[in-house]
Amino acid sequence: MATLILVRHGRSTANTAGVLAGWTPGVHLDERGAAQAAELPRRLAGLPIAAVVSSPLERCAQTLRPLLDARPGLQPHTDDRIGECHYGDWSGRKLKELSGEPLMEVVQQHPSAAAFPGGESMRAMQARAVDAVRDWNARVETEHGEDALYVMCSHGDIIKAIVADALGLHLDLFQRIHVEPCSVTAIRYTRTRPFLLRLGDTGDLSGFAPRGGPDQGGSGDAVVGGGTGAP
Repeated sequence: MATLILVRHGRSTANTAGVLAGWTPGVHLDERGAAQAAELPRRLAGLPIAAVVSSPLERCAQTLRPLLDARPGLQPHTDDRIGECHYGDWSGRKLKELSGEPLMEVVQQHPSAAAFPGGESMRAMQARAVDAVRDWNARVETEHGEDALYVMCSHGDIIKAIVADALGLHLDLFQRIHVEPCSVTAIRYTRTRPFLLRLGDTGDLSGFAPRGGPDQGGSGDAVVGGGTGAP
């Protein structure tokens, strides 16, 4: 079956503001995010990309634009199922503020039981994203052959949920996975099992150096929606 190249969107204005964006309009790549996106064609050079699928949110479309400009034969497809989690009433709020909500402990420790007020459950988020991957795997293989690979640009929690499914991990363990902005995660699907080939690859090891801030997870908590990445 197909090989899936998952790309998290580049760093956004919501990431740097410490805001949980969700589907909030007006969220774009910041200066660093645009630079990250500009590097994507070089990082994926030489790969025979058969198709490109994107979340409908603007920060993903912006991330893919340089790649599509470099490969004019590729026409992007949009799939709402790989759009960001619907955080409902949490959308647009500061992560520091949300850390005090009782629901945050459930999101961190028992995400399969978490449902955002006015939004969706994390179980539903994972189910729709995994369904999208299964459908696109079949479509890409039918149209381009079983050795084809394709790119899917999405969001931190969506990618983590897809990786957890590929590894056979319960959703309650998905907060142990971290993917940085504009990182590349690769999963090769076969008839009997998936293989995780890369996870959160940015080609930059500077993010491993100690630094302050919530992305380091000093409290043991994961950053909901994904962190800001290396400075």
